[in-house]
Amino acid sequence: MSEPDVSLTAPPIPTGAQRPDLLPAGRVTFVRRIARRRGVRQFVKFGIVGFSGLIVNTIVFTIMQNHTPTALQHGRYNWNYSVGFLSGGVSNYVLNRLWTFRSSGHALVQGLQFIAVSGIALAVGLGVSQLLLPHLGPGHKSWFLATVSAIGVNFFVNKYWTFRE
Repeated sequence: MSEPDVSLTAPPIPTGAQRPDLLPAGRVTFVRRIARRRGVRQFVKFGIVGFSGLIVNTIVFTIMQNHTPTALQHGRYNWNYSVGFLSGGVSNYVLNRLWTFRSSGHALVQGLQFIAVSGIALAVGLGVSQLLLPHLGPGHKSWFLATVSAIGVNFFVNKYWTFRE
């Protein structure tokens, strides 16, 4: 009586190739083709940099909210939001210039363009905040949704204007 085959080897790859890394160029996976695109890589890097800026933004906003008396929080929300947003923006500019877009353009010109774009994104965020404040109050929920609303504006305008090289 023979023993049953209990090997843990994978069945052969149906394409006939024995190793997936040796597949012909025409069969490169969709994900690999997308990942090779410069714009996609930049968007992923922009997201990572943006997340680091979000952390800076969160810390600054939270410190400012915690040091604002409760009775004044509604009136000072826009100030606290703006200072946090722009603090995150400064760190984002430096990291995006050096890492995401690897820019060699004029730092001062690009810095001014980045600030202009941040101002537009800030206006979008404040506008969304004003729509949300009556429903969510002047806390982190309004802040988060308003900040997320500015991400698309920020990426596309910076990619195609500030760092277009």
